[in-house]
Amino acid sequence: MQHRTHRPPLGAPLPKPVLMTVDDDPGVSRSVARDLRRRYGQDYRIVRAESGADALDALRELTLRGEPVAAILADYRMPQMNGIEFLEQAMDVAPHARRALLTAYADTDAAIQAINVVDVDHYLLKPWDPPEEKLYPVVDALVETWRAVGQRPVDEIRVVGHRWSAESFAARDFLARNSVPYRWYSCDDAEGARLLDAAGAGTDDLPVIVTTDGTALRAPSDAEIASACGLTVDPAGEFYDLIVIGGGPAGLGSAVYGASEGLDTVLVERQATGGQAGQSSRIENYLGFPDGVSGAQLTDRARRQAAKFGAEVLTARDVVALEARGSARVVKFGDGTEIAAHSVVLATGVSYRSLDAPGVAELAGRGVFYGSAATEAPACAGEDVFVVGGANSAGQAAVFFARHAATVTVLVRGPDLAASMSHYLIKQLDAIDNVRVRTGTEVVEACGDGHLQRLVLADRSTGERETLDAGSMFVFIGAAPRTEWLDGVVERDARGFVRTGPDLVVNGSPPPGWNLDRAPYHLESSVPGVFVAGDVRAESVKRVASAVGEGAMAVTLVHRYLSEQ
Repeated sequence: MQHRTHRPPLGAPLPKPVLMTVDDDPGVSRSVARDLRRRYGQDYRIVRAESGADALDALRELTLRGEPVAAILADYRMPQMNGIEFLEQAMDVAPHARRALLTAYADTDAAIQAINVVDVDHYLLKPWDPPEEKLYPVVDALVETWRAVGQRPVDEIRVVGHRWSAESFAARDFLARNSVPYRWYSCDDAEGARLLDAAGAGTDDLPVIVTTDGTALRAPSDAEIASACGLTVDPAGEFYDLIVIGGGPAGLGSAVYGASEGLDTVLVERQATGGQAGQSSRIENYLGFPDGVSGAQLTDRARRQAAKFGAEVLTARDVVALEARGSARVVKFGDGTEIAAHSVVLATGVSYRSLDAPGVAELAGRGVFYGSAATEAPACAGEDVFVVGGANSAGQAAVFFARHAATVTVLVRGPDLAASMSHYLIKQLDAIDNVRVRTGTEVVEACGDGHLQRLVLADRSTGERETLDAGSMFVFIGAAPRTEWLDGVVERDARGFVRTGPDLVVNGSPPPGWNLDRAPYHLESSVPGVFVAGDVRAESVKRVASAVGEGAMAVTLVHRYLSEQ
């Protein structure tokens, strides 16, 4: 039987988004629907079902009728199909809907399982009275996220490439990390070949990006992609109160607080806002998010918050130099242009160190990836995936890829995970059947014909080697600040991290070249008016919360510095 999609005729008002509630107890079901209708009934249609099976049928009907589903609230204890099982199936029918689990206090462990395994956004404890305090804030967060991500068409921008092309991966990763919707086409498929032919391009031109107006970009740079996608690349002005370099949590924190407090603020990011935190599948120990939050969600909220207060955000701009010219602090870009400001916050974060083993560099972007590379998750289905590293970022990636891959093996050089990974993550990894942790193990070679196919592992205590089939490897080792461009400008420690505040004062003397009567402020570098926040700062705490805090604190010190001028 062939189904026909029912859509409203042209000119008809668009259907209201749906809020769905699922509970086998009719009384509870009516109560949830009543409270939702009272708050959201004007803008949303409230749909309720009394079993998981009925709810799935309703979701399929809504999909056929073209009605968007904004959020689903499902009870945990339902017969035949519990709330977790239902939400897992609902993800396939309504993938854009946000999901929450209704649970009793005794079932809190089930709620945590849902968050970890099924990617539930929130859980709600019953009873939720008063709804103004316990229900509505959660639903507000769900619909806010849905509106931001929503059901934006993914076919606005088309990307034609090859899975094992490092350049194609870089283009997809750039688009995904900047929240630009796109549709991927392999050049080996008929539609991808047709697009290449229409663009007059060949496989030597990959990736080819076709924009919404039909323009075809051949092997474009990040800046060219950003411009074509409507991201801001060029600054609106030449002089600002504050330039923030780096768009991770520390940089976004500085941009939000700087702009909200009236400073003319511009944030400059080399690739995409969020930094390493933005690539995290779920951050669970960030204050105020008991259900966890993905790095992408946290980044998107912070970016929109900065824009709300008037901060300018530049993407795909590579900063290559910093210079003090009198009271001005000048930032130079790779294309030779520059902007200046009264003050600067350095929040460039860190990058994962390269894995030094034969074959790894040659296969980068071709099965070997640094960071979580979430765009590769669907392609990992049925594969054997390896995660290299023992810190939280590696653990979060292992949990994420375990949902897609046949197996996930975490390779750790040290004797255990306890020294570098949070306890909650270690427990999660222990509970996932297809995740294995191998300690005292390192990668000594990566092999493959055009893409990763095998890894050679070595036991660090015995030296014994083993060759295993591998589909993909994700590397999370060490932290390199990449501050070479600041050489000779600000003082750094032996590893390249920027020294600040009291660390600059030796035997009561300020750093060489310091021309003020006072000592450097706590987050101030050896150049007055240049402050440092987040992971790039020497001796900083490598946590998202501390980075955001330092970003805010840096703005307070910027105000103090500006008052002296």
